[in-house]
Amino acid sequence: MATFYISRIVSLLLVWIIPEINAVDKGNFKKCEQSSFCKNNREIQPGESPYSVVKDSLVFTDSSLDVNILNKKSNVLLGLKLQTLEKNTVRFRINERNPIRPRYEVKDVLIQEPKTISNQKLKQDDESVHIGFNNNSVVLTFEPFRLDFLVDNEVAVSVNSRGLMNFEHYREKQKIPVKVEDDDGEGHPPGENEEEKSDEHPESEENAEKKEEEEERVEEENWEENFKEHHDSRPRGPCSVGLDISFPGVEHVYGIPEHADTLALKTTVGSEPYRLYNLDVFEYELDSRMALYGSIPVMIAHSVARTVGVFWMNAAETWVDISSSSARKSMLNSLMSFFKGSEEVPQVDTHWISESGIIDVFVMLGPKPHDLFQEYAAFTGTTALPPLFGIAYHQSRWNYNDEDDVKNVDKGFDDHDIPYDVLWLDIEHTDGKKYMTWDKNKFPTPDQMQKNLASKGRKMVTIIDPHIKREGGYHIHEATTRLGYYVKNKDGGEYENWCWPGTSSWIDFLSPEIRKWWGSKFALSEYQGSTETLFTWNDMNEPSVFHGPEITMHKDALHFGDWEHRDVHNIYGFYQHMATVQGQIDRSGGRERPFVLSRAFFAGTQRNGPIWTGDNTADWGHLKASLPMILTLNLVGLPFSGADVGGFFKNPDPELLLRWYQAAAFLPFFRAHAHLDTKRREPWLYDEQYKNLIRDAIRVRYSLLPYWYTLFYHASETGTPIVRPLWVEYPEEKNTFSMEDEFLLGKDLLVKPVTTQGQNSIDVYLPGKGEYWYDLHDFKIYRGDSTIYVSTPLEKIPVFQRGGSIIATKQRIRRCSALMHKDPYTLTMALNPSAEAEGDLYVDDGHTFDYKNGAYIYMKFSFRGGRMVAKRETPNTQYTTAAWIERIVILGISNAPKGIFLTSDGGENRHLQFTHDPSTHTMTIKKPGVNIAKEWTITMHA
Repeated sequence: MATFYISRIVSLLLVWIIPEINAVDKGNFKKCEQSSFCKNNREIQPGESPYSVVKDSLVFTDSSLDVNILNKKSNVLLGLKLQTLEKNTVRFRINERNPIRPRYEVKDVLIQEPKTISNQKLKQDDESVHIGFNNNSVVLTFEPFRLDFLVDNEVAVSVNSRGLMNFEHYREKQKIPVKVEDDDGEGHPPGENEEEKSDEHPESEENAEKKEEEEERVEEENWEENFKEHHDSRPRGPCSVGLDISFPGVEHVYGIPEHADTLALKTTVGSEPYRLYNLDVFEYELDSRMALYGSIPVMIAHSVARTVGVFWMNAAETWVDISSSSARKSMLNSLMSFFKGSEEVPQVDTHWISESGIIDVFVMLGPKPHDLFQEYAAFTGTTALPPLFGIAYHQSRWNYNDEDDVKNVDKGFDDHDIPYDVLWLDIEHTDGKKYMTWDKNKFPTPDQMQKNLASKGRKMVTIIDPHIKREGGYHIHEATTRLGYYVKNKDGGEYENWCWPGTSSWIDFLSPEIRKWWGSKFALSEYQGSTETLFTWNDMNEPSVFHGPEITMHKDALHFGDWEHRDVHNIYGFYQHMATVQGQIDRSGGRERPFVLSRAFFAGTQRNGPIWTGDNTADWGHLKASLPMILTLNLVGLPFSGADVGGFFKNPDPELLLRWYQAAAFLPFFRAHAHLDTKRREPWLYDEQYKNLIRDAIRVRYSLLPYWYTLFYHASETGTPIVRPLWVEYPEEKNTFSMEDEFLLGKDLLVKPVTTQGQNSIDVYLPGKGEYWYDLHDFKIYRGDSTIYVSTPLEKIPVFQRGGSIIATKQRIRRCSALMHKDPYTLTMALNPSAEAEGDLYVDDGHTFDYKNGAYIYMKFSFRGGRMVAKRETPNTQYTTAAWIERIVILGISNAPKGIFLTSDGGENRHLQFTHDPSTHTMTIKKPGVNIAKEWTITMHA
């Protein structure tokens, strides 16, 4: 009993103390100059690289090139393997030819070994070799080593053109010679011949001694490092890799999340580089390059001419410098003669630095934005199609106190007619922070609590973190210890540190065997009190370690395969996410789709499930920052993302909370969440005006679920973003390249959230010269390529539908998405200047994997020449639904037809009723009544 109370006291202390320790204290996190590998690589100056190609080692195959690269300073031999891949992509890898120990190469991020395509040698001479594939070519320059990637005979990406490449080979630590005294008191290494003493002046000898001392200091620093009270033993020595990658012809680059910064990345000249190192950062600072919870080392370069990108596949701590330049062709390498147009060529230069691993880079050559997205998805995978409830509204806080609290919150949504799908429980639901357990006093019947929610079509999520409480009798801890499944410390014992439960150890998810074991713990027989409608939240999986360096794990800790934590840090959370997802799939025998939220992430996380932007703050700046953060995640293949609605820390005023709901209703992951120390903020706790407007925002999300679900279907098929910067669909409109305060949902809805307090009007840029955009509040028509001013009273979310589109919605809003499944559809058709439109709709059961076996419907709609046609694009798929079309709303129609006639594939022929409003140029066709899966034609008679 005493142990029980001590545990509770410790937990309470952690709740209140730890946030204060971590809150935006920059001193807890390293700067580049405090990471010796970053500092050393950053000090390399542009110039002639010491790396040269060994020409007589060149070996060509149908799709690859292998060659040795020599570091002329150290005489160390490296190997380069370059492959031409499908989808306009080139992969090149650089590794030691004869390492004294293996270097870590990232596993499991690629969905398969990328498919190669044939290339041909275009040219070879004493200076370079040129190979070609598709409309692209790669130039390998021998002396010094350099790679240039050309698209349509223009240089698009250059590698090592500034000579910053650095590859620290593994080596044995050198003992520093001990000096002995001469008769004259002069020191020299043992055995030195007197006649070989330097004749230099004393000043030179003094400088030499200082230089030697500095070299000795640097060598010691390379082999071990201290940060605050923490020591990194670095037993394997320095092993960093660095490379410069330039993008000629561009001025804007994007990507490399996660940072609370602008969409278009900034220059880092004279300031900190962007850092990729998964960290738990409380109340993170805005406009910052500091590392946050996840890392995706993907950068996209965009210009009017093309879109290209690189994926730096390395899971170690990584820093990226960015600078912009402009140079004359005559001053550049002769390859720049491939550029067309003016003599001045803009360029973005980047410098990538990782602490360990190899150089493994995918160069994606576009040339258009959607080409690039498909190229990246081809090797890292597309986003998993989530269950429908996953993209509906989620209600969470730290914490809902007990079963009565859960019951009352659930009832509150029903009493106030506000839909929601999922209720979340944070760490306080457990027995003393022991995951996969329940506090028996607060949650005595958890399975019945879940069944009560499920009876209304709702789900529950519980939190499960990777740190495990070291307590006797706790089944997870005892099994992990018995099996040896914890991460080890540098000496081989179990790694122990401090997290929410107190003394904890961390599951070693790098092991396939351990991941399989972890997944088995989600079986209903293992996770006592769980049901089929209980899903999971993996938090603190950066991993967060309260007494570790930078609040994370020591780098010399050891994982499966004898890999140091420094090698795999950024991929640790990815592996927990993967294991949990597989556990949920196995729980249902492979039938039901999983839902697992993760805070940490890496490239490939999109295959597992959603993430969110972590512990944000209830202020207008964080609301505004959530837009570029989520847009960035979408650009680099992780579309299912969102931010805590209302802010995790502090208390939003009613206006901020409302505007946050209005913005988040148009972002992929839609969850309200708040800190334990904040006031309760369920919508009905605010006055009637704000409650009703928050309800309206949530109901807009539910009405658009058919459109959202179709977008997720496309993302799962092709890797396309769900929310997009304007330049993705309008790649030649330069004024959109830095826009981050408005975005496209799919290609057909434009949203500009209100993110400034008291803003009663807002300017909105509408792209696309010659296009129409319709304000969905009053159906006014606006021309593209123009900026308009829109009033924004509290009840208005500025949303515009693109002319030429057809969007499916559901207007009968129920208490959750599952209850709307058979409800009828409304099609909203916005005509373009040619009085045409098209759209599509994807439908399946919303929760199983049956769609993979053909149990789905994919419809396409088109309107031309007064005829609207619905065509089933997949006639052989086997899925039926009772849902039907109850109305069609047409925007931009000036004159009413004399009659409207429907013909369906079931032989049905009848006239339809309609109304026309000439003041708004809208027409509503009433009750077409045809099943959503049927093919049909509606003809308008003039």
